Order: sequence, then structure tokens, then C-alpha cells
Amino acid sequence: MGSKVRTLVLLSLFCLALFVSLHQARAAKSHNNDNNHNVARLKGRKELNRCNLFIGSWVIDPSSHPLYDSSSCPFIDAEFDCQKYGRPDRQYLKYSWKPDSCALPRFDGVSFLNKWKGKKIMFVGDSLSLNMWESLSCMLHASVPNATTSFVRRQAISTVTFEDYGVTIQLYRTPYLVDIDREDVGRVLTLNSIKAGDAWTGMDMLIFNSWHWWTHKGDSQGGQEWNQPRKSCSGELEPLAGSTYPAGLPPAANIVNKVLKNMKNQVYLLDITLLSQLRKDAHPSVYGVDHTGNDCSHWCLPGLPDTWNELLYAALSM
Repeated sequence: MGSKVRTLVLLSLFCLALFVSLHQARAAKSHNNDNNHNVARLKGRKELNRCNLFIGSWVIDPSSHPLYDSSSCPFIDAEFDCQKYGRPDRQYLKYSWKPDSCALPRFDGVSFLNKWKGKKIMFVGDSLSLNMWESLSCMLHASVPNATTSFVRRQAISTVTFEDYGVTIQLYRTPYLVDIDREDVGRVLTLNSIKAGDAWTGMDMLIFNSWHWWTHKGDSQGGQEWNQPRKSCSGELEPLAGSTYPAGLPPAANIVNKVLKNMKNQVYLLDITLLSQLRKDAHPSVYGVDHTGNDCSHWCLPGLPDTWNELLYAALSM
């Protein structure tokens, strides 16, 4: 993936694990080194310039959110377009994440496109990667609504390109990061094999989602996690208050943290676990294209994935 690699690891255990790699690849050598300077400044696992972005609370901020209108974004899947498919309330669109110790910088799509001009960004993962990929594409589209874009959706790799900036944002759809092989006992994860990695070469930023590694709760995620056992995400209109989730962190959190500490490359954790857990109001629930089931795994767009991308922007900018 290039002769030199500087790695950031951005990870959430509740629903999403993001591993971001910024590469000094051959194709990027002609560009300036501003991005690499920013990467070098990311010293702590959670802390940016002595600011913990991930401890805070949700506040209503209609002046800044939502960041776009779903009806004007051509990239949103029907399963995430809650307003189009009947969600009657709009309060969930107006929440902004407010860190306790600092201010989250406002997302500037033009600045993002200029900084990553001529470069390639790829999301690798399952439907939550799809959620975040579509979110970032919509946020950038809203920032430059008259820019020329191309949109190609395929089974394995889908691409949005902002032609005026030469910025390509891709999604490589895969449920697991390692290979799945068929053996006599059935499908088996081959933990030491990543043949799909050939498709990731040449990227300037990689964002990996490994949600399938940690949890399969789906619509079983219910009110028992926030001390209301008879409820699910359906009909929830407000996030949980404060900075504590009653059910706590997933058990795998400590294991992952130990692994990250032992990695040789520089590691940075985008810890979106807690802030995502608090947003019990932000799921599609029954407001999908076919109105069947109760989706408590994904997130409405606009919605929570926009905050993930705001935090990604902050991590790359501060």
C-alpha cells in the first residue's frame, strides 16, 4: 500500500470499528505534506491537543444540524432514508455532539476536498460502512452542490467521485476483514488471510469497519440496555442524557485496547462507542423502504453517522 505507512486506528465497539490508514503512496508523493503533519500530531489514543472528543453529551443545536437534506442527496439508500419513508418526527436531526473539554470543529466540506485533492479514500466493511460512506458523500455534496460528481454502485466496490477536486470516495463491501473459506464443517474465518486486501492498494486513506467481529444484536437491542426492558429503539424520540450508558461497554473493549497498545505502528482510537450507544432515538426502526422489521442496527441519514464523520474530520484537522 505504499513504501511508507503511518496508521491511525479509529474504533468503536458498540457498532463500528474504524481503522484508518494514511499512506504516503507513490501516487500521493506529488501532493503537499500537510496531511502527514496532521497525522504526526495525533499523539494519544483518545486525546487531540489535550481534548477528549469522545466524552460529552448530546445537545439540541438546530442552527448546525442536520448537515444536509436527504431529499437532495443522491447517494442515500432507502433503508436509511427515514424521513422519506414516514418517520414523523424531526427532533433526532437536531442533535449535536458536545465534548466536555473542548469545541468540536465545524465540518468544512470544501476544506476537506481541498486537503484531499487528487486522493483516494476507501471505506472497507459491512452495511455500517455503507452507512458512513453515504453520510460522508452527502456531507461533501451539500458543501459543493454544484460540483460535478460521478456515482457508480457495484456489488463489491461502489464509488463517488468529486470530479472538480479529483477526490474519490469508495466503499468495499465485505462482512469481515479476513477471508471466509468453505470447509467440510461449513464457512470458516481464515484469520491469517486477507486476499481482498489487493483491492485496497493505492488508497490514501482506508477506513475499516469490523462491526461483525463484535456484535450481532440487530433488533434484539432493546430497552434492557437502558433499564427499560419492555422497549426497543422503536418509538424512541430522545437520546440518553449524560455521558454514561447503563449497559456499559462491550466485553471485547479491553481486549481490543490491549491489542492496539501492542501494535508497532502509531495508533489512534476514534472512540465513538459511548456517543453512539446514547443515540437510541437515531435508528431507522420501522421507517425503512418496506416498513417491515425493526432496524436497531443501522442509523437514519441524516443522523448519527454524520457525527462519526465530523469526528473523523476533527481527528484529521486538529
